[in-house]
Amino acid sequence: METRKVQVTGGSTFTVSLPKSWATDNDVSAGTTVEFYPEGDSLLLTPQSETDRQTGTLDVTDLEGERLTRAVMTMYVSGFDIIRLSAGRITTDQRSAIRSATQSLVGVEVLEETTDSVVIQDLLDSSELSIVNAVSRMRLIARAMLEDAVTALVENDDDIAQDVIERDDDVDRLWQVVSRIFRATLRSPRAAEELGVPREDCFDFHSSARQLERVADHAAKISNLALKLEAIPGDVADALVALHDDVADVIEKSMDALVAEDSDEATDLGHAAREAILEIDEHTRTIDDMLRELEPVQAQSLGLIVDSLSRSADYGGNIAETALQKAAPRP
Repeated sequence: METRKVQVTGGSTFTVSLPKSWATDNDVSAGTTVEFYPEGDSLLLTPQSETDRQTGTLDVTDLEGERLTRAVMTMYVSGFDIIRLSAGRITTDQRSAIRSATQSLVGVEVLEETTDSVVIQDLLDSSELSIVNAVSRMRLIARAMLEDAVTALVENDDDIAQDVIERDDDVDRLWQVVSRIFRATLRSPRAAEELGVPREDCFDFHSSARQLERVADHAAKISNLALKLEAIPGDVADALVALHDDVADVIEKSMDALVAEDSDEATDLGHAAREAILEIDEHTRTIDDMLRELEPVQAQSLGLIVDSLSRSADYGGNIAETALQKAAPRP
């Protein structure tokens, strides 16, 4: 850390010198324009950045399959707008993995293909992306997935179950968008300013989006189990529907708390969601007792479904905890 004393020049202008080592490392010299971003009692300073789209290059010679798909997603989340993938020769399997990756990302398309390279580009304007809208969309999809998964189970409807499994990809795409936006706000104060959301709030939305992504995963897991199960006893079905309703209420209260503008309202909703989890724990124990009367294989599968619903409530509780922290007074 270095300190500087503020000077007054011309009788009314406050000036302060920059550390030479920082200026040299960031190519700041006489005539360079710098940008200031006020955040409460802090003032962030950064050299004026170029508005050109960020380009990244990745050698994929030794990558294939899931590793290659994951590498492309990582480059996207890291903030590159144009990603050039190169190798001595791009194989057919590698091209397939790259296409799989682009289909798993929002607004990304293959721009150019040659024998030894593939260029993909993010066509969305990052300044127009909203982390709040993305998380809100995740909330709607994950909530509907969980409800439909339980419906598919109790009604033995394979079509609904399959639809839930496919919708999991939509939530994953939005999760990647949220991660990309969040990392951009960490790198650049300009990104946070364009977004219009404080960086602390971006962290809260990012944390909550992760919980929603897990809820969607469990909805898909329930649907996969539903595809393998035959009709279940009516009393067990009713108990699972009631458990789902309680879980959904926790998630809804938690998300309402997260987006509430009034801190008192957010605090009340957050505490209500956390307290409801205790009742859900008791509810799950009751259902577990019912499952002991069933055939072992069916009981095991239904036990996994109960566990997924219980975990979804816990994820809602995590969102509630984040909302409570967000609503708390800040130093």
